Amino acid sequence: MDGRSGPGRGWLLRLVIAFSFAQGAVSMARPAVSYRALSLGADERAIGVITGVYALLPLFAAVPLGRRTDHGRCAPLLPVGVVLIAGGCALSGTAGSLPAMAAWSGVMGLGHLCFVIGAQSIVARQSAPAEQDRNFGHFTIGASLGQLIGPVAAGHLISAGDGAMARTSAVALVVSAAVAALSFASLWRVEHRAPLRPREDRAAKVPVGRILRTRGVPAGIFISLAVLSATDILTAYLPVVGEQRSIAPATIGLLLSLRAAATIACRLVMTPMLRLLGRTTLLTTTCLLAGLLCAGIALPVPVWALAVMLAVLGFCLGAGQPLSMTTVVQAAPERARSTALALRLTGNRLGQVAAPASAGLVAGFAGTAAPFVMLGALLLGAAGLGVRGGRARPTEKEAAGPVRRTASTPTNRNPT
Repeated sequence: MDGRSGPGRGWLLRLVIAFSFAQGAVSMARPAVSYRALSLGADERAIGVITGVYALLPLFAAVPLGRRTDHGRCAPLLPVGVVLIAGGCALSGTAGSLPAMAAWSGVMGLGHLCFVIGAQSIVARQSAPAEQDRNFGHFTIGASLGQLIGPVAAGHLISAGDGAMARTSAVALVVSAAVAALSFASLWRVEHRAPLRPREDRAAKVPVGRILRTRGVPAGIFISLAVLSATDILTAYLPVVGEQRSIAPATIGLLLSLRAAATIACRLVMTPMLRLLGRTTLLTTTCLLAGLLCAGIALPVPVWALAVMLAVLGFCLGAGQPLSMTTVVQAAPERARSTALALRLTGNRLGQVAAPASAGLVAGFAGTAAPFVMLGALLLGAAGLGVRGGRARPTEKEAAGPVRRTASTPTNRNPT
């Protein structure tokens, strides 16, 4: 596909809307799952296991799903993902035991993985190389909207008073299933029909080891892992920091919402920033600033300064995910781009398991501010990889010059 349909022209807008509902459902369901498990008698360890199943179970399916998408259509994965998300949410709300909660949490995670692999592969296929940064930036706005609205909606529905948490958390999970189902309203004509490749091309598989050894792919995976880990740990540990500094929970909620809103703002202005700085400089600068700001959260600053830091941090974190998608797509062999995106998502899921565990270990030894210093170091490493990735040689397609691009197509000043 040549990417002639830009953002706001149909397929990408519908994809963003569908992703907003799907991500909103997951973001709403995950805290509701924890509250539901607590009402069933779960302790901190059980909550950790249920959370881990959400991230670990899909790891076994990521590469096979990427392989299937590389050699076929992407769109069928989207309704499958929505059905699994909605089913996992609804059945978590009716589950009567902790093992059942863990199982349905895994189903929800698998559905989210299906949807994201299919959607990212569609963006990669239907965007010209010079449009991928912009289109991935607009695509990830859907995730940011879901992450902004979902937890707030869950908080309004769930009540811990008078033993009502079991009922209200179940209601929140059923509502999240309905939110996921709304994705179906915009899942039409999101994928253009493409001519089938010859049978021998479809049968050929690029080994995973070769994909991971391709220059630019490991850097993209690590940058994505670092940015996602920063977002997850920030969400988990900022309330703890607020408790220690006597910052009200409502204020902490507003600070987290400010971070999410700044991330959306970053993705809305991705195109002019790329024209001004280029991908390598933008990726390196945002990771560097994010690393310094994460470490700065460990300092005992006043609330207003913390708000400023989180707003700038959220803006910087908004660039990492879409730019890492483009880095991986353009570095990977053409016949294995969906598999490469699946490997990137695998790295994300591993980070969602390993980063909180490492943060908890560090916090136990050095206090709750220490995980933010750890995140700072992780993001500084990502900045270094961003510089190195920018020096990688261009892919064969890019070296051949501007192919199938119209006069209105913007150029990318720093292709990876």
